[in-house]
Formats: sequence, structure tokens, C-alpha cells
Amino acid sequence: MSHLLHRHLRRTPPVAASASGITLRDQQGRSYLDASGGAAVSSLGHGHPEVLAAMHAQIDQLAYAHTAFFTCQAAEELAQRLANDAPGDLDHVYLVSGGSEAMEAALKLGRQYYLEAGQHSRSLLIARRQSYHGNTLGALAIGGNAWRRRPFEPLLMEVPRVAPCFEYRERAEGQTSSDYTAALLAELEQCILAHGPHNIIGFVAETVVGATAGAVPPTFGYFRGVRKLCDQYGILLILDEVMCGMGRTGTLYAFEQEGVLPDLVVLGKGLGAGYQPIGAVLARAHIAQRLRDGSGAFQHGHTYMGHPVAAAAALAVQKVIQRDNLLGAVATRGATLRRLLRQAFGDHPHVGDIRGRGLLQALELVQERSSKTPFDPALALHAVLKETAMACGLLVYPMGGTIDGQRGDHILLAPPFTVSDSELADITGRLSDALTAALSRIDKPSASARR
Repeated sequence: MSHLLHRHLRRTPPVAASASGITLRDQQGRSYLDASGGAAVSSLGHGHPEVLAAMHAQIDQLAYAHTAFFTCQAAEELAQRLANDAPGDLDHVYLVSGGSEAMEAALKLGRQYYLEAGQHSRSLLIARRQSYHGNTLGALAIGGNAWRRRPFEPLLMEVPRVAPCFEYRERAEGQTSSDYTAALLAELEQCILAHGPHNIIGFVAETVVGATAGAVPPTFGYFRGVRKLCDQYGILLILDEVMCGMGRTGTLYAFEQEGVLPDLVVLGKGLGAGYQPIGAVLARAHIAQRLRDGSGAFQHGHTYMGHPVAAAAALAVQKVIQRDNLLGAVATRGATLRRLLRQAFGDHPHVGDIRGRGLLQALELVQERSSKTPFDPALALHAVLKETAMACGLLVYPMGGTIDGQRGDHILLAPPFTVSDSELADITGRLSDALTAALSRIDKPSASARR
């Protein structure tokens, strides 16, 4: 019996034994195509020699130094690269150990930014339904993933919440995309006014929604309108790019495609591509300057923040992405993946939507296409599909509760930036087989009942 507390306590997952490129192998010798990068993490695939070499070199030189006493060269160089590559004055970097930690840091940094100006009433953050910002208590409170939140609701702070920008599900029949966008912005403005701008720290959103709703891009002009409202009412724009950032959508930051500049941006996952646990908050100059001119310190910290080996790994990842023009590759291969998905599933009776950007793509599964009726949640189609995909030697990221935390199923795909066209074709073919098998499995009980 395993003494590890696994995610599911009634079964032990296969033991991963080795990995290279897009392929993982378990202890039994089975191979799996990693079409989701774990959880949209492994942007360079597995076993990249230059990243491994950078980690070895850093371990040999300096494995750990506490940031209360020292900085280290790897962390300084990573911060310099992130600052140089970020748009505008997003040039101050706070390194932590993952996306949830980074979101917690961003929330605290936003609060302290206003405290330093004597604005003590600012304690609220506005967020959206059907969002996910991490599993620590602050991040979980901001997130709108109903399933993840439900058991811990009594422990979570109150958060005013507005509708997501989820055009496939929420734009009304006969409503234009621009009118839908305007309605979302009007709702956000009403929420700001109802709670009082002087009480609000900021608005938190994923630029492209990740796991909770499945690669949902914003409508045209949505974030420009959000930025305008934040400026108008003097609140911060905090964008969560833990999943969609660091090149995943075809630009280093997903918000670059929206023509906006957030005050704080939260990073994780692809920052270190899975080679080490790392996350970061990037802050604009005015955020850092206010703290520098005030108390002189950010009242926050973690034991492993700015970890030398994690910083060295992330720095190597970012160098490879730039040198090998992988942002361009993401755009090209993302278009190939979208084309293959449309060819395989565009007319599928149980695929309602194919969406995403770059190499962050999703299929939303429906019982009936024209009405967008979801499958009965009791069938747990997403969980069945995960099993059938693994049986086909394929790792994907299916989730349930796509619509409201209970109803709806989708499949998230996030292969590495280095994926080949033939591997994309293989992924699509195996996914088709897995979906056929999953639909057959959930149909068997109803077929038996009819007999």
C-alpha cells in the first residue's frame, strides 16, 4: 500500500518511470503521448538537455540560499530577462514556487499598494464566475470554480463576482458579439459602483480561461474595456496567466493580443516548464515605487522564493523559447492543431465547440449540438474520457462543471511548443478513439435499461 496521499485515495496511479520529448513511460513499460503538458506545464517537453544542464550547473555552484540573507545570480538574471521581455513598465519581478503562491502574493501586493497610500478601506477584489486562480485559500476565494470552492466555502473571504466572458455559453441568441461585450462591461461597472471604488483593490481575471471552462478566449475589445474601467475608477487590473502565459497562446504574454497592460500579472506553469516548481508576479513600476517610497518592504515571503535551481531552470527555458523562435512555432502549430481538430471533430454530434489560442485548445462536449445541452453530470464523461485516453496511450486534461461548476464537460489540450505535425496528427487520432470509447462506455447503462 502506498503511504502517499494521492489525489484519489482509493486507487494508486501508474508510476511514471521516464520521459523524453512528448512521451512519458510508466513502470510497466506503457508509453503515453503528453498532449496536455501535464496541466499545461511542459512547454518544452521532457528531458530538454539544455535545461537539465543549467540545473546541474546551478546545483554544483549553489543549491539554496535564503532570500532574507542573499540574492543569487540565477534569480537576478531571470528577473532581468522577464522585465526586458515584458511590455511597458512591467519590470519588477517577485519569484515564488508556483501559481497559487504567485496569486497570493499578487493579492497581498495589491492590498499593500493601497495601504501605503493610506487607503485602508480597500479590501475587496472583484472576480468572475467559472474562473480558477489556485488552491490556497486566498486564491481559491478569488476563483469561481464552484466544485473546488464548495468544501471550503466557510474559510473563504467574500468576493464580488461578475459573469465570465464565455461567448459560446453566455451570449444570447440574436445578441451581437459587441453587444455581449458591452453588457459584460456594464455589469462590471455596476459591480464597481455598487461596492464603492474606494473599497476595491482590483479586478482579477484569466486572460484566456484555462482548466475550469476550457481555453475560453475573451471577445474582441473586452479587456480594453476592462482596462478603461480600472483606470476610470482607480483600481488595479490583475491578470492571471499561470496557464495561458509564457508563450502558450503564441505571444509571451496572452494579454499582448488584447492591447492592454495589467498592473500585476501572475505567472507559473510554463515559466519553468515543469523542470522545477516556480511562479512569479510581475508588477508595474508604480506598484514597486509606492512601496519603495513608503515602508520600503513587501510584507510577504516564502522559504523557497527565488530558489536558485528553480530560477536557473526557468531562465534556461526562456532562453530556449527565444533562441528557437518557439513563439512563432506555437502560432504555426496551434493553427495546425486547430485544423486537425476541426477535421476530426467539426461535425461530431457530441462536440459543441472547438476553441482556444495557440497551443491551448479545448473541445466542449455536449449531448446535443443545436441546443448545447450538456451530458448528465452523473455520467462523469470527463473522468471516463481521461481513462479511455490513457488506455489509448494519450494524456489529456478533461474537466467537468464547464458551465456552472456542475454541468458540462470539456477536454483541454496543451502539447509542448516543440510538438511535430505528425505528433499532432497522432494526438488527434488517439483522442478520436478515446472519445468514441468513452461515449460507448457511458451509453451502455442506458442501453441495458432500454432492453
